[in-house]
Amino acid sequence: MSRLLLFNKPFHVLSQFTDSEARTTLSEYISLKGVYPAGRLDYDSEGLLLLTDSGPLQAQISHPKFKLDKTYWVQVEGTVSNDHCQQLMDGIDLKDGPAVALKCRPMQPPVLWPRVPPIRRRQNIADSWLELTINEGRNRQVRRMTAAIGLPTLRLVRAAIGNWRITDIKPGEYRIETVHMPAPKTPKPRSQQKPGPKRKSYAKPTKRGG
Repeated sequence: MSRLLLFNKPFHVLSQFTDSEARTTLSEYISLKGVYPAGRLDYDSEGLLLLTDSGPLQAQISHPKFKLDKTYWVQVEGTVSNDHCQQLMDGIDLKDGPAVALKCRPMQPPVLWPRVPPIRRRQNIADSWLELTINEGRNRQVRRMTAAIGLPTLRLVRAAIGNWRITDIKPGEYRIETVHMPAPKTPKPRSQQKPGPKRKSYAKPTKRGG
């Protein structure tokens, strides 16, 4: 049985426990020993960060081969349309390769905590929100995707990873869940292994004189 922490990472907090530049880290919010981030969330992004004390669970959450869906609420400069979302789902060419949204929809502003400091708004330019789901985790990927369609990101909140959601967790706080990981398979001793199928043997025909 493994522990899983669902942490609501505030703005301008590193997804690690130490920093050589004296920036705010997880150590100011999490005092539990032996837990480590399963993946990362950018310094200037907010929302769900998972931590665990299990190496296999950490790998299952963060390794690219498992492709867990990650859902973001994104406040952008400009007005989001269905056409914008279709562009993201069709695929965007980024410098490090194509990026595709699994899901995307314009959304009403979600009920969120105030960001400290607040975002900078430009006069006479509207802003709006979209919900975006991807299953990758490249550096600043969501921000680069929205910028590519002319919608610079103003605020980025990760709402969910797989079935885990940020619901009802205040910024800087966490909830602990337990996860049952399947026991690793151990090879059977040779004496207990089933014998393989027997190979048939055939007698060589003898030559007849004649």
